[in-house]
Amino acid sequence: MTIAERHKHILDELGKSGFVNVSDLAKSLQVTVVTIRKDLKILEDKGLLYRSHGSATSVSPYVSDRSVQVKKLEQVEEKSKIAQKALEFLEPKDAIIIGSGTTVGAFAQAIPRNYPLTVLTSAMNVALALIDTTEIELVQLGGVVRKSSSSAVGHFAEEMLKSFACSKLFLSVDGISLDHGLTTSNMMEAHLNAQMIRSVQKTIVLVDSRKFGRKGFGKICDLEDIDVIITDSGIPEIYRERLEEKGIELVLV
Repeated sequence: MTIAERHKHILDELGKSGFVNVSDLAKSLQVTVVTIRKDLKILEDKGLLYRSHGSATSVSPYVSDRSVQVKKLEQVEEKSKIAQKALEFLEPKDAIIIGSGTTVGAFAQAIPRNYPLTVLTSAMNVALALIDTTEIELVQLGGVVRKSSSSAVGHFAEEMLKSFACSKLFLSVDGISLDHGLTTSNMMEAHLNAQMIRSVQKTIVLVDSRKFGRKGFGKICDLEDIDVIITDSGIPEIYRERLEEKGIELVLV
């Protein structure tokens, strides 16, 4: 196979899922990993892909901080389906944590108004979505409010969180990658989310498929630290395989 044929194969595979793995390409093309890395470097220099550790993506893997007012207008149908599926993980009298973000915001809005729960949250949009419920006891974490995420972060939120133990965490993130785990664009929010994970028995991640292969500035945790991911069917195949290998329950809507 010529260099041009290899490059066409790489770009074709990238076009199918938005993600390619170096080891998988080396096996399928019957060349060395070194050869594939060189091919990816050439294609990146031409602006045709973005390289990462052991892989490449069709879009930049790095995410920037954006307002929830902007993000709530994106992937609306997928987020609604994810939110509805997440309701199946609720049990009456649960004490849960809901993080910040537009997908968990949709989840909060989908919770039946008369469902008996205790909800602890750092997110103001989540609290507002539940403020008129009759059976939900709502606990709002305090602290410095990040306007872009409408969420409290920092020392006071983290100290308050230490006083509680909950059964489940429903978490949204800005990025999920095989090599860097779960991330968000803000390091203070990432630190608070990491503490939320330590405060619960089960972590359920609500995320649309565009977040796979992306990375934010602040690392929340490794993939092994979560239990369930609820996402849409656009998730790259390589992630389906790797998540199952790690024992993470993957729920597609």
